[in-house]
Amino acid sequence: MGDPHNGAIAGPMSVSLNATFLTSAHAPSQFPADSGREVAVAGRSNSGKSSAINALVGRRNLARTGKTPGRTQLINFFGVGEDRRLVDLPGYGYAKVPEAMRQNWRRLLENYFRRRRSLVGLLVTVDIRRGLRDLDRVMLEWAQASDVPATVLLTKADKLSRSAARSRQLKISSELPDGVRALLFSAPKRLGVDVARQHLTGWLWSDTID
Repeated sequence: MGDPHNGAIAGPMSVSLNATFLTSAHAPSQFPADSGREVAVAGRSNSGKSSAINALVGRRNLARTGKTPGRTQLINFFGVGEDRRLVDLPGYGYAKVPEAMRQNWRRLLENYFRRRRSLVGLLVTVDIRRGLRDLDRVMLEWAQASDVPATVLLTKADKLSRSAARSRQLKISSELPDGVRALLFSAPKRLGVDVARQHLTGWLWSDTID
């Protein structure tokens, strides 16, 4: 069972995430050099992934946001420090995406998880109102198979009352693999942003992760 508490991984609180765009990749050959450390962010289309990334780095438009699901079709790499990267993975699960594109995304993501040695953490955005879906579980399974720690951000928590959000957090936490935490998160309300950033910086800069 995942830990339902908003416990934080110890990380350097003073680290400034001065994020800059590095490159986009639609094939493994376009990935930047596999050195240093990077944390990936994954999530279903319209789960609030781009808003979460922008909140974590303190930028309004680093990751593109919009009403149209399935816009992120590439893996986008952002530099957040010397040989440290934040990686925006393609949104998944949008039914209107052509099957060929869906299959290409799956191959790209699977290749990334299996081969990327600099990957040291994964954040998965899950709309708290919808809960875990099959592809969210696939992301967590791939991370677990690669021995990469993961944290689930329960986005749009401000859409529920405090008691309802806590109840959903407990339920979703019970469905998570051991060691995976579920944090209440809302980019507009800044709920959970500081805790999630601690997880991010802890993975990127700490030699030892709990």
